[in-house]
Amino acid sequence: MQCVEREFLPVILGADITAYSLARSFHEAYGVKSLVLSMAKGGYIANSDIIENRVFPGLEKKEVLLERLLEVGREFEGKKQLIVLGCGDWYVRALIESKDVLKPYYIVPYIDEALLNRIVLKDKFYEIFEELGLDYPKTYVYECGKENDLRFDFDYPVIAKPANSAKYHYAKFPGKRKVFSFDDEASLREMLANLEQSSYDYKFLIQDKIPGDDTYMHVLTCYCDQNSKVRFAALGHTLLEDHTPTAIGNPVAIINEVNPDIVAAATKFLEHIGYVGFANFDIKYDRRDGKYKFFEINVRLGRSNFYITGSGFNAVQWIVDDYIYHKLPDYTVADNVHLYTVVPKGVITKYVSDPELKAQAKALYKAGKVSSPLFYKADKNLKHRFYAAAALLNQYRKFKKYY
Repeated sequence: MQCVEREFLPVILGADITAYSLARSFHEAYGVKSLVLSMAKGGYIANSDIIENRVFPGLEKKEVLLERLLEVGREFEGKKQLIVLGCGDWYVRALIESKDVLKPYYIVPYIDEALLNRIVLKDKFYEIFEELGLDYPKTYVYECGKENDLRFDFDYPVIAKPANSAKYHYAKFPGKRKVFSFDDEASLREMLANLEQSSYDYKFLIQDKIPGDDTYMHVLTCYCDQNSKVRFAALGHTLLEDHTPTAIGNPVAIINEVNPDIVAAATKFLEHIGYVGFANFDIKYDRRDGKYKFFEINVRLGRSNFYITGSGFNAVQWIVDDYIYHKLPDYTVADNVHLYTVVPKGVITKYVSDPELKAQAKALYKAGKVSSPLFYKADKNLKHRFYAAAALLNQYRKFKKYY
């Protein structure tokens, strides 16, 4: 398979399905082969006709990452415009913190560090939502190291999670989890007592637990141009989420839909704070009051970003049109009904609880309006195809064990 030479080259950091999805999107739109830098050979990206994979041990260290990125930058200096994208929060933070060093060689299509530090703190994120009159779960802010009465205007069960994920990453205490669910005050206090003995010294959020299974979740992706205007929005209705402990909460099946009210709320927030680049929101429908509650923002394209490209609106074109060709199309909403999935049809028909969504998924299969990022006709590498098929079939085992 031949790839096309362009004036730009995507440089993608990571080795998971996010990296492959981005590389596929670039190839679909422009025919280019992406350069993917990873810490080890990953099954998604190591054997692919659309990817050049360079493996650099120690890439999780910021100084090593910068050294390798600068090496690549000097290699292509004067030859290509390099667009660098991170497939994980740590990579994106490292890129944002290093913008000044990377700018001579790279386009870094992310917000600046000051804004990042403001909105990744979940308590600050909710404060802005409160200021703008937007919907989010009822929240009590627990302050570590201080007296807290644990009195809030909602009932158990509750969700508890750190307001500062970066600090929480280094905390060690018995029973640590990414997100907690508690049915009573005693179990909540036990966790908080253990937390207080750890290195974590910021705030912990206790929230009203919104009822409903995976089908109550939605994912919204927006693109803001360099003048902080929202130019694109794609809303997805989640059918199923991943339930394995290391990937819990990641959508594995999504149907695109349109909801102007949700998009308007996100637009109000993004343009108020002066956002730039892609933003990804987790949202849950609350059947008790009929409102859609925003949980948090991710400052990058998410793991399931191919739900955008698969529906006919290639996600990476917004970056290329903005930064390379300086000509964005008119404001666009992804309005094609389409099924994105990384699980087999049998998993969807067995585990999706909502009969209407299940029927809609079956109808989309019948109409051929289904995409899975790993199965790309232009990528003829047999090892990649074998790995993609094995990963798909493995979902039966994973859902049987963890769902």
